[in-house]
Amino acid sequence: MVELANSAGARRASAKDAPGNRAQPAAASADCGAFAPLTTIAASQWRALAERAVEPNGYYLPDWALAVNASARGRTGVSALSAWSDASSAQDGAARLIGLAPVISMWRAYKVPLPVLVSADPYGTLCTPVLDRDMANDAVAGLMREARKAGAHALILRDVSLDGAAMKAFTETLRQGGMRPRLLQSHVRACLDATSDADELLREALGTKKQKELRRQRNRLAEHGAIHFDVARTREEVAPALEIFLRLEARGWKAKRGTALMQDNGDVDFARRAAIALAEMGQCEVVTLRAGDIPVAAAVVLRHQDRAFYFKLGVDERFAKFSPGVQLTLELTRHLCADPAIALADSTASADHPMINPIWRGRLAIGDVLIPLRPSDPVVPLIHAAVTLRKLVREPARRAVHFTRKHRERSS
Repeated sequence: MVELANSAGARRASAKDAPGNRAQPAAASADCGAFAPLTTIAASQWRALAERAVEPNGYYLPDWALAVNASARGRTGVSALSAWSDASSAQDGAARLIGLAPVISMWRAYKVPLPVLVSADPYGTLCTPVLDRDMANDAVAGLMREARKAGAHALILRDVSLDGAAMKAFTETLRQGGMRPRLLQSHVRACLDATSDADELLREALGTKKQKELRRQRNRLAEHGAIHFDVARTREEVAPALEIFLRLEARGWKAKRGTALMQDNGDVDFARRAAIALAEMGQCEVVTLRAGDIPVAAAVVLRHQDRAFYFKLGVDERFAKFSPGVQLTLELTRHLCADPAIALADSTASADHPMINPIWRGRLAIGDVLIPLRPSDPVVPLIHAAVTLRKLVREPARRAVHFTRKHRERSS
């Protein structure tokens, strides 16, 4: 059995220890009642759930998601879809958080006025809900029950791992209720099997000719100073390393596109808050490649359980002919493969990414999934049709933008 957060005392007690807690508007769709803001989930409960999660997701760690919710452009005011264990079954008599999905309305996500709750964008392309590994099916049932209570007819899980344990729990819970998920879109993206030998993996992925060219570029880069690969892990190390990353990103093509973090005060505030807080938990690293004293590339990497998440990369484009982003990624590959705590690294990159795909040859299936909340609900086909129509209308423009971005990223 699960009980919803609004029927337990946990929410009332939780707000006091949620980091950076401040009033946020609850998300509501055209026909969905408002419910608890994300900030009312106790940080201690959330962290405990993350440790027990059936599937890692660095972007739904509390210190990351709450920082995004506090200030990131267009990503504040998120609501919490949550599930709790039965308090009567707990030894201490307190309900335990067993499921969490940050959500917004379908109107806010797609500008479609239908009673649907949609995964909130965590400033990263992974929205897999956090489910307790020992009660995953109960957690899914609880999330669905709370969504129904809010007036929703469906959930749309965006950017979820299609073959992961969380999606399997949703599929099984739906099957038991005589329902099934509907796939809205899917793609594959690069990942790294970090249990492999790095040198062997890179040799197989790149081939002799490409490796020789990259060594030549590295030697040319070394003419500007000895090459160093630095890993910042602690709060004291991460804070200045993050500033280097932010400056590099703000000087490159991302700034021309308008997506560099430094271009928005809310975005840069989120990045600073999240990186430092996660570093204190051992869940964030900033890696930097230097030629002498010159930082030529830097990246932010999140860690959750046995998985790493390659968030963002910034490069000094004055050194573009030496492929600084690729050179850093090669070093990062060696770093992750040498770490026994990491089994897999998710690039969280777009499909067919020109830089990461040739290096990390593993693939993760990612997609958007429609989760019906009631058997034979006539509203669900309407929701599916609306999302499909929206995609058909927007796809030509999206492809044009994607083509332009790929062209710009080739030198990174």
